[in-house]
Amino acid sequence: MSDAAATTTTASMTYAGSCHCGQIKFEVDGELTSATDCNCSICQRKGTLMWFVPQPQLRLLTPRDALRSYTFNKHVIQHHFCPTCGMHPFGEGTDPKGNAMAAVNIRCLEGVDVYAIPVHHFDGRAV
Repeated sequence: MSDAAATTTTASMTYAGSCHCGQIKFEVDGELTSATDCNCSICQRKGTLMWFVPQPQLRLLTPRDALRSYTFNKHVIQHHFCPTCGMHPFGEGTDPKGNAMAAVNIRCLEGVDVYAIPVHHFDGRAV
């Protein structure tokens, strides 16, 4: 990973991310040890590989009004996307304990080899 893409902080890294056109930019702190591949109706179509982090670890570097959001089913997750290129860089919601979480699409992170990250499969269709 290049120095521009991530910097070391204690046991975690800071990753730079964006949509395809660059209208949406963000940083996320954490230790990227695995990702989740969900087969629900939206994740399967988007092809995202999600990394769940506490929401405060995600910092949006562009104005929030640059995002568009989509919700479905129980309307508990804000699936954010870029209105220009259509990319879905992350979503926001809460975990079962009520903690604010972000689901970062690791395919939108700079310098990350997605094929080197262990992937866990989640049966979102059953939820």
